[in-house]
Amino acid sequence: MRALFYTLGCKVNQYETEAMKYQLAEAGFETGPYILGEAVGDSVVVVNSCTVTAESDRKLRQLLRRCRRENPVCTLVVTGCMPQAFPEKAAELTEADVVLGNARRSELLPRIQAALAEKRRQVAVTDHTADYEPLFITTFEEHTRAFVKIQDGCNRFCSYCIIPYARGRVRSRPLDDLKRELEALAQKGYREVVLVGINLTAYGQDIGLSLCDAVETACAVEDIARVRLGSLEPDMLTPDVIARLATQKKLCPQFHVALQSGCDETLKRMRRRYDTAEYREVCQNLRAAFPDCALTTDVMVGFAGESDAEFAASLAFVKEIGFAKVHTFAYSRRDGTPAAKMQGQVTAAEKSRRSREMIAVADKTAAAYAASWVGRETTVLAETPQPDGTTVGYTPAYLPTTVNAAVPAGETVRVKIVRADGEQVFADLLC
Repeated sequence: MRALFYTLGCKVNQYETEAMKYQLAEAGFETGPYILGEAVGDSVVVVNSCTVTAESDRKLRQLLRRCRRENPVCTLVVTGCMPQAFPEKAAELTEADVVLGNARRSELLPRIQAALAEKRRQVAVTDHTADYEPLFITTFEEHTRAFVKIQDGCNRFCSYCIIPYARGRVRSRPLDDLKRELEALAQKGYREVVLVGINLTAYGQDIGLSLCDAVETACAVEDIARVRLGSLEPDMLTPDVIARLATQKKLCPQFHVALQSGCDETLKRMRRRYDTAEYREVCQNLRAAFPDCALTTDVMVGFAGESDAEFAASLAFVKEIGFAKVHTFAYSRRDGTPAAKMQGQVTAAEKSRRSREMIAVADKTAAAYAASWVGRETTVLAETPQPDGTTVGYTPAYLPTTVNAAVPAGETVRVKIVRADGEQVFADLLC
């Protein structure tokens, strides 16, 4: 029987989808992606949900209705953050034959088997435990890079965020388990891994370790050439942590340091645990320890109560830091969070205007960072051969690079950057 998967949301969700594929493949299922509009007959369709915004929930409901309409006899499973955060609402998703949260991925197979055998709907959303749930993958949807989950949960409770309710408290993966998975991925030919988590910088808080321990474990795997990090919280990037990370030569000099706002008043209402002065110092310390590193971030516009002056301060701060890339998004009210009830909600039209303005500034800083590499040498991990004989890949700083030669996927080559176009660069292969 086939089991087809559709993933909504973050890199952690993408990893967990791969882990669920592995679980079902081990049980004899033929696994693959669920493609919208494709007739799948009596296959199992697993939708791994996100619930970070109300829009995420709307997309999920729309997806489930479409899947059921197009495939009336499939066994439809919904799992992930939405059922975990809102179990009562998830139980009302009657299109789904199986409803699971994200606390017990191990229940996926038995619940599917029960639904198939008993022809009875299965709803099981259980609470998170204090222990990290072991998951395992040996392949990933990308051919050269694999996301590897090392941490789950969050203790921070930012005023706009539902994720602590969907993911529970901080839980960290044991190092021996991480090493085993990394070695399996390396044997399959993966040369770059991205360590990801719900609050990645909190790794180890519950087991007496730190993020540095996980990075060192990954870098010690012989056939892994590059180690990259997912999103990081700035207040946890202390000088000692940065100094220890800088000793790892395989660690890519690209750091996604979550900002959310460049205005101190807005950060306070968000219940973020730093101010712009602290954030600026973290950026300075990273640039000192990793010369020419790429600093990337997330910025929210239109948060509750964000005045014109506060937005202007945030815009100026983004310009000052000079990020290599910024993910700009508008604040979306989330039921169950304090921010949803705050006064001064910004209109959709104003959020859209501010988004355009922030994106314009971010595009300029990204282009400036890419241009700073012109005339310099670096390495590229080849990923995608192109019809015209060139190859697309990424530098250690995660610059999307077109190399003027055919390079096999997974091979690392030395190049010279000769031109930049926006955030992309073009390079000559060096002999």
